[in-house]
Amino acid sequence: MTSYRQPGVVLTDHRFSVPLDHANPSGERIELYGREAVAASEVDADLPWLVYLEGGPGFGARRFIGKQAWLGRALEEFRVLHLDQRGTGFSTPLNRQTLPALGGPQQQADHLALFRSDNIVRDCEAIRPQLTGGAPWTVLGQSFGGFCAVRYLSTAPEGLRTVLITGGLPSLDAGPDDVYRAAYPRIERKVAAHYARYPQDVERARRIVAHIAEHRPVLPNGYTLTPEAFQSLGILLGTGDGTHLLHQLLDNAFVRTAAGHELSDAFQEKVAAELSFAGHPLYALVHEAIYAQDDRPTAWSAERVRAEFPRFDAERALAGDTPLLFTGETIHPWHFTSDPALRPLRETAELLAARTDWPALYDTGRLAANEVPVAAAVYHDDMYVDTGHALETARAVRGLRTWVTDEYEHDGVRVSGPRVLDRLLGLTRGEN
Repeated sequence: MTSYRQPGVVLTDHRFSVPLDHANPSGERIELYGREAVAASEVDADLPWLVYLEGGPGFGARRFIGKQAWLGRALEEFRVLHLDQRGTGFSTPLNRQTLPALGGPQQQADHLALFRSDNIVRDCEAIRPQLTGGAPWTVLGQSFGGFCAVRYLSTAPEGLRTVLITGGLPSLDAGPDDVYRAAYPRIERKVAAHYARYPQDVERARRIVAHIAEHRPVLPNGYTLTPEAFQSLGILLGTGDGTHLLHQLLDNAFVRTAAGHELSDAFQEKVAAELSFAGHPLYALVHEAIYAQDDRPTAWSAERVRAEFPRFDAERALAGDTPLLFTGETIHPWHFTSDPALRPLRETAELLAARTDWPALYDTGRLAANEVPVAAAVYHDDMYVDTGHALETARAVRGLRTWVTDEYEHDGVRVSGPRVLDRLLGLTRGEN
């Protein structure tokens, strides 16, 4: 283990070996990485542990500097483990560079099927005794990390002292089609709110997408920019400052050249950075699979359901006089032809979309008998997680207390982490 310091914090790198398939503990093993953080003044203190599970899927735990965001509040009473979930960050990362070593697309798909919340929870239970000596710990789950936390409550509540969930209460029984049928109207509301704030962006977006439809530019990183890909920039609208970031992105997209107006280099660089999955390819590969548990294929659910909402069709918008609708948090087959980080994985993605042997994720009976203190921040009209689904789940988990707020978007714990964390801890202790 290696320890080092940042302002007010001592950090220690941990690496763990766990089975790839926990049903076969003597088989192949993978390495997990976690970064421990403890207040510099509490290095030798016997503190309870809190494990942080990042949103996604496909993102490693974010690396704070010092006591940023919610970490400062957590360090007042916890020793914190920022765990890179399997396949992300430093935990045996999976991407276009590493997956081919596993074999062909079928072998890759079979491997990736083991990278959902069920095995993330099994990983947590495998490493917990090594850190806590067997004592239960607190889980803080953001977004998909909250999905993992609900799975944890379903299968291994004995490992939990407290559960804190921010923007991550999943539906217990909705399939991916149900998830996206609820999502598209929410996304449309976010787009309408954006255009109400920045009405000049209506014409800007139409002009940009018309140019893209005609020229199909290739961005500096090799990404083929299509109208559908441009629309997916709407994923920004689910965050607290996303509407402003999208407006800045659309502002001055064109530059005048000798050949006429073209998309500026600056615009193309920014769009490439927003659209690329190079840093989180698992998000694209297993995103729909996180909802699958009914022996039915996901079958590119977001793409199929989108056809039920023709207002999102860019060609139709350009042919008429309606505003272009952005999309967000949806994965489509074209991602695997547009993005160079995903192109080599297209066949693997197709096999995952056709897969039917997805096990159930949640035990409703066990959740109904839950005895672990649980609190969840539910963000009103969250673009990424349906509020109706979240509240239905909250009612199904015995003793779960919610804080429903419209003060924040989905990233509330990043924007005002200490307040959000303090509120949830208070709820688990009956203080609020």
